[in-house]
Amino acid sequence: MTRQPPPGERRSANEGPKAAARNRAALVAAAREIYAESGLRAPLSAIAKRAGVGQAVLYRHFPDRSALVFAVLEENVGQIERAAQSVGLADVVGVLTWHQTESAAFVGMLHSEGVGSHAEVPSYAAELSRRVERALRLRLPDGHRLAARSEDLMIAVSMVSGAVTGPTREQREHRATAAWRLLGVEVGPVRPFTG
Repeated sequence: MTRQPPPGERRSANEGPKAAARNRAALVAAAREIYAESGLRAPLSAIAKRAGVGQAVLYRHFPDRSALVFAVLEENVGQIERAAQSVGLADVVGVLTWHQTESAAFVGMLHSEGVGSHAEVPSYAAELSRRVERALRLRLPDGHRLAARSEDLMIAVSMVSGAVTGPTREQREHRATAAWRLLGVEVGPVRPFTG
């Protein structure tokens, strides 16, 4: 027997692809939050619950844990790349800093270049790290202190990532911006890129 909605309540229409896109975005956002709070081994059920969907929906979009981690990291890097196409270096560094303060997984990915030969570092992490470097170099002016040697830029990024500690987002952001300042790098607004 099919349950009829009570009087005055409308049954929601099947939104198809719109709901799928919305569910995927909610899962990625929830995963970012949960990973920041509990690390990459957090239960997938907690991510589904935070996103407001069932685990079946999670698995429909992300067949395993690594696919979800990759989706979060890919979104982070994509924002940095889009920022590098349209804003100056200080603003790109602000976007990078936001992701550093929001995501331990992102910080780990940025450190993957130096350990890319180790089996525990997925190859996609090293590639994402290289994409961040390319994006930053798009806005790095000739003669900038971080352009002196090829490895200087990502060493600076790793140094700042190492400073991103503290129990609150505000503390992590304060330490990250202080580290950039000590390196002589201007930081624009620390926020995600929405453009």
